Amino acid sequence: MGSTLGPPGLTAVVLQPSYLPWRGYFDLVDRADVFVFYDDVQYDKHGWRNRNRIKGAGGLSWITVPVHAAGAVADGTPINAIAIDHRRDWVRAHCETLRHAYHKQPFYARYAPLVAAILAKRHALLADLTIELTVAIARELGSTTRFVRASELPLHGSKNDRLLDVLDRIGATRYISGPAAHAYIEPERFARAGIALEYACYAYPAYAQTRPPYEAAVSIVDTLFALGPATIDNIRALRTAEALIA
Repeated sequence: MGSTLGPPGLTAVVLQPSYLPWRGYFDLVDRADVFVFYDDVQYDKHGWRNRNRIKGAGGLSWITVPVHAAGAVADGTPINAIAIDHRRDWVRAHCETLRHAYHKQPFYARYAPLVAAILAKRHALLADLTIELTVAIARELGSTTRFVRASELPLHGSKNDRLLDVLDRIGATRYISGPAAHAYIEPERFARAGIALEYACYAYPAYAQTRPPYEAAVSIVDTLFALGPATIDNIRALRTAEALIA
């Protein structure tokens, strides 16, 4: 194992960068001392890397960042090598879509300019855009979490070996994962490495959306435009009653 980049005893989360991800993503950011963007793993074409869902007056819809990703999955292209396709003005379209969906929400005017300003930078690479958006929103919510890109670390191995190498290099002794990781994580490997393994349970109170029925699995902007600074309170609200299942 390599030398660590920080003091031991840290809680860590490792997740792929995603486009304006939902509350659960920011819940994990909030729980972590160090949050690692897993930006150098293979791009998944139909995942959340370049798209998310919003809820406007017409119901649920997708906002998708166009990318040059033909053959990316077959070629094993990493997320941090995926280029954004700027041949059409998708930035203006996303800003207009968000305005149309949320302009009546109480905190739209406060946070929409932040999102628009980052989109307007016209990043060349998808990961640069999604990471900057995530960090900016986390800081708006008061996060002091340290952010690291996996591509900045001299990592070895694959799958669980590589994940454990990430945790070792940042000095983590506790790893919090989303529940979907049950399918591939080998808990005995974490136990042997002295890393406590926990799975987060995603449970958050409902709030007033643009129209019923309530939809929980939507982009953070839905929550942010509705609740503003209280978004972090909503994320933490049920944590005292929640059991983290190892």
